[in-house]
Amino acid sequence: MTTSVVFVLVILLGPQYVASLEFDVGGPKGWVVPPSNDTNIYNIWASHNRFQVGDSIRFRYRKDSVMQVGEEDYKRCNSTHPTFFSNIGNTEFRLQHSGTFYFISGATGHCEKGQKMAIRVLVPDDHDKSHGYHDAVTPFAGVSGIIITLLFLPFVLACDAFGSYM
Repeated sequence: MTTSVVFVLVILLGPQYVASLEFDVGGPKGWVVPPSNDTNIYNIWASHNRFQVGDSIRFRYRKDSVMQVGEEDYKRCNSTHPTFFSNIGNTEFRLQHSGTFYFISGATGHCEKGQKMAIRVLVPDDHDKSHGYHDAVTPFAGVSGIIITLLFLPFVLACDAFGSYM
C-alpha cells in the first residue's frame, strides 16, 4: 500500500514544468571578436532565440572574458563596473529573472569591435504556451497537485487494498 501512495504523491506533487534550456552564445564559433563586416552578430543571434527565466547561456572563449554590465556601460563599452565577470573560458550564466541582460567582452578593444550582446528574457506567463517547445507540461498543468492527490488518493488506496486480496 505504501509504495502506491508514494508513487502517486511523487507523480502528482512533482514539478509541473520542466523549463530550462542552455544556449551556446555565438553557436559553434563561441564568444569571439566578430568579423568587421558583422559586428552585430551576437545581437542577431540573441534575437533568434527566446530566453526564459531559468535558462542558461554558455560563453565559450579563449584568452578573453565576459562581463555583465548595465545598459549605459554596454552602450559605451565600459568595463570598469561589471556586475558579473568571468575569464575561465567556459562560463555559464543563469538567467534568473526577466528583463534585458547586457554582456560585453572584458578584453581591451573587443567590445568596440562588436563583441557585446543584449538579450531579453521574457516575462513568465502561464497563459502563453506559444513557446511550447520550451515547456514540458504535465497532463495536469494548471491544476494543483494537492487537489489531484486528494481526488485520486481514495481510488489508489481502494485499488491497492483490492490488489492485496488477489
